[in-house]
Amino acid sequence: MIAHLRGKLLAKHPNQVVVETSGIGYDVTISVPTFSDLPDVGSEVALYIHTHVREDLIALYGFLRPAEKQLFEKLITVSGIGPKLAITILSGMPADDMVSAICGNDVPRLTRIPGIGKKTAERMVLELRDKLPREGISTGTPLSSATPVEEDVLSALVNLGYQRAAAERGLASVSKNGKTAGSFESLFRETLGILSK
Repeated sequence: MIAHLRGKLLAKHPNQVVVETSGIGYDVTISVPTFSDLPDVGSEVALYIHTHVREDLIALYGFLRPAEKQLFEKLITVSGIGPKLAITILSGMPADDMVSAICGNDVPRLTRIPGIGKKTAERMVLELRDKLPREGISTGTPLSSATPVEEDVLSALVNLGYQRAAAERGLASVSKNGKTAGSFESLFRETLGILSK
């Protein structure tokens, strides 16, 4: 299963990108919020991937932020919502608004999303309201251009028990201070120092 892709962005459209990794171009379906945060064509990009396998198809769905991928994976557990509709839902409403609508039983608000009828909205509320954080999904800033060293730092911090979003914020503030050129060790220490305050 493909869980993460890093490579050159060959093409981007509002619902699809092509990412080249090791000479292979991967066709990845994306949401509109992911599209709007992508770098320019030709830049390096990193996407969290959900691999969907059916008898006749293997499809990749990509997200710049882990929280968006988690919300997508929760949406496709709802009966009647497949991956394509889940991408449409993520494109139709900001993630935090959707979480608050689901947790607040706001069916009329959910039915404003294209492709979502009353029954589907009611199922979303019924099946997801206890599975979503009430404070919403913190999507954070995407580290789409994170270097391999920065990815290693994030991985190490997550393994220590920090939330990935918090680790990304810590690393981003270290980067703001112009300290991204350091070694793994110095970058790790700087970010850990910020997180442990």
